[in-house]
This record gives sequence, C-alpha cells and structure tokens, in this order.
Amino acid sequence: MLLDLATVKLHLRVDDSAEDALIGLYATAAEESAMQFLGRTIYATELAQGLDTAGIVINPAIQAALLLIVGHLYANREDVLAGVSVAQLPNGSQYLLQPYRAGLGV
Repeated sequence: MLLDLATVKLHLRVDDSAEDALIGLYATAAEESAMQFLGRTIYATELAQGLDTAGIVINPAIQAALLLIVGHLYANREDVLAGVSVAQLPNGSQYLLQPYRAGLGV
C-alpha cells in the first residue's frame, strides 16, 4: 500500500480501529484508480520503481490526490444520494494527478 494506514486515518479523522479493513480497501482502490487515470504505475520508492521508466515515485501531490479519493469513498458509501445537493471541488484529485499522466504531462 502506498499510503500508510495511520496517515489515511488521520486524514479521515478516524481514531479507532473498527473500520481499518474498510479503510485499507478504500486506500487500495484509490491507488488503483489513480494508476488507471495516470496510465502508469505509482511506486513507494525509487528502489521499488527499479527500471520501470514509465512508472512514477509517489510525491506529495499524488499522495494528496490519493487521500482525496479515499476521503470521497469513505464519506460516500453508496452509489446514490437522495435529497442531497453535491458539487465536485475544482482542485480535486484529478487536478493534482493531471500533470503526471502518461503522455500528457512530465
């Protein structure tokens, strides 16, 4: 996992361990979603990246994007919200990930 559980729980403001498995699932899903959007693999370290020149080592922008995705999954546990007005924040996860997309950014 690219994000450690303690950091994710701090972001979510969760103090107990009752939902650790669920939070871990969301963190893994966030990583997979980000990698699909980027079109490249995200690694925890340069050593882990090895010779994969198409991959990218996690940086603060990618970490923040992953936390935003986890937060969204944690706060919105259903596909449908009834009677609620919602809006996407303009500087969300895709805004943070965009510069690192394969073939589109750096």
